[in-house]
Amino acid sequence: MENKNKSLNTNLYSEIDKDVNTLIKESAISPYRTIPKKIGFREIFRNRTELRHIIRSGIPYSFFNSLKNIAPFTETEWADFLELSTKSLQRLKKDERKFKPIYSEKIMEIAEVVNIGIDFFGNFEKFKLWLETPNFALGNIKPLELLKDSYGIEMLKTELTNSEHGIFI
Repeated sequence: MENKNKSLNTNLYSEIDKDVNTLIKESAISPYRTIPKKIGFREIFRNRTELRHIIRSGIPYSFFNSLKNIAPFTETEWADFLELSTKSLQRLKKDERKFKPIYSEKIMEIAEVVNIGIDFFGNFEKFKLWLETPNFALGNIKPLELLKDSYGIEMLKTELTNSEHGIFI
């Protein structure tokens, strides 16, 4: 069953992996910067330097759209997390524009939670259920509600990482 989940996750990540490599190439504004040969969605969070360059360059809507395909959130939830209207998101899509760095950073923080969550739970459905269920370790708050700010996101990453290592507080 674990191999089935790994192949499912591989298929799930194939499009966004391509987008990550495109983002890295597009964010390479310095001729002195060494660009990694190939890096995927799951690895980008371990390379904070590249992640920072991507955020500063702004995330294009095409990457955000790929992320929406693997993240268990509706467009309305995304708008709520980013404190944007759904009309603003639709306008970004229509105009094929990039998100400002402040929004790009938030998108990548949420993407990191999605990455850890899908990895830990093994599939989209279990991760979505966890997000929608009040969690004792998080003060009986639904994890989904914590995606609205950086401190909440940090709490989710910590909780998922602790759970992954068998640490239940």
